[in-house]
Amino acid sequence: MSWLTLALMTTSSVASLRAAPTMAVYGLACVFLYLLPAVVFLLPTALVSAELASGWEGGVYRWVSEGLSKPLGFLAVWCQFAMTIFYYPSLLAYVASTIAYVVDPSLASNGPYTAIVIVVLYWAGVWVSSRGTKAVAGLSSMGLVIGTLIPGTLLVVLGLVFLGQGNSSAAPMDSAHLFPQWTGLASLVLIVNNFLSYSGMEMNAVHVSSLREPAREFPRAMFTASAMVLAIFILPALAISWVVPSSELSLTAGVMQAFDSFFQYFHIGWLTPVIAVALIAASLGGMLTWLAGPSKGLLMISRQEGYLPPFLQRLNKEGVQQNLLVTQGVVTTVIALAYALIPNVSSAYWIFSVITTQVYLIVYLLMFAAAIRLRRTRPDHPRGYRAPALVPVAVTGLVASAAAMAIGFVPSSQFGSGSVWSYVLIVGGGLVVLGLLIPYLFLRLRKPEWRTPGGAPGGAPGPKQGGTPVPETGGAA
Repeated sequence: MSWLTLALMTTSSVASLRAAPTMAVYGLACVFLYLLPAVVFLLPTALVSAELASGWEGGVYRWVSEGLSKPLGFLAVWCQFAMTIFYYPSLLAYVASTIAYVVDPSLASNGPYTAIVIVVLYWAGVWVSSRGTKAVAGLSSMGLVIGTLIPGTLLVVLGLVFLGQGNSSAAPMDSAHLFPQWTGLASLVLIVNNFLSYSGMEMNAVHVSSLREPAREFPRAMFTASAMVLAIFILPALAISWVVPSSELSLTAGVMQAFDSFFQYFHIGWLTPVIAVALIAASLGGMLTWLAGPSKGLLMISRQEGYLPPFLQRLNKEGVQQNLLVTQGVVTTVIALAYALIPNVSSAYWIFSVITTQVYLIVYLLMFAAAIRLRRTRPDHPRGYRAPALVPVAVTGLVASAAAMAIGFVPSSQFGSGSVWSYVLIVGGGLVVLGLLIPYLFLRLRKPEWRTPGGAPGGAPGPKQGGTPVPETGGAA
């Protein structure tokens, strides 16, 4: 495999337009808000996971089990699965707002409508996944092109032409606005959500051994991918900020708001439903194809070690973990109802994005800690790639992840005027119950007979492709 191929694979695993409105609110400052987590989180994740993948097959479960303990390995693979419980409602809220621009744009901020769309689309996805169909497998591979590169490029080009014709930007673009306005700890919360935007760099680390010269080519691939990911994240966010005032920007419908404004300005409004359909197709294609991916990784580990009760390990006639998918769907439905109960759809979207980040940060805390311990306790273990200065790099990632988790409990302006304590209780409750209490109970209550004969070890899934969770290739996390 060439280093350029790996760079493109990694870019497609990480990049997405879905987060653009979140940062577009801050105009030119979004550049800083993306660059800082890239330095302290994205690159450490890529380098550390490359060394672990080249030395231990089996993904994050194997890495954490070898470096720390098997129970903590289960916690890591559980959190990879659990984050999708909050991830899918936020993804489908984005889809719902995009569909609204085809039907009725006013629905984009309607909570009950958003909840209904989330529930209907999610259960439709569960039904399709439980059939074991492969008919939509090719859709997600086109996600980067259909749902990211073409719309993203079009958005930036339209924005540049818009400004080139003498129109003023809705957001200030002068040097005084290079950094977000400092409002205390709440300002730092903006950076936290971007940590999850970069999750997925570790997924393709498994391919490090396929490179001709891993020590030289892997860093080149990662730096190239990082530059491409940053361009895909930053430029569309800036384009949105040029045309949609921050006070009017929806966190779920912001992409379509910008397209609609540009299309109306250039008198090509007929393209609004066309671009909406492209974004919807890419998101739904990815969801349908990879819906069962995270649960499959958890299932394989649980059948081997007996972490889940037999009911959740049961497969249907198509060999799909239907009971696990249905159980996940019940919880997702309850979460979706929050969109109908929380007055502001953008506030609900932000809360679920933060909970997703908090749960997934547990995985990275364990991965960085395991990498440090394995380098010190098993320095002679064969590794196809050895990250330079691994311990300082891993410590940087560990400290950044811990700081991000702590700061995530501070509500930002995205939360609106809601109660601070309500925010803390919702985010903290989601983290503790989903990320810690449930896996602890599974470990505490498990029985020897929960092991399934013939249960094979397998890697846990990586987090995203084109903005959606994807199953692991070759067992990396």
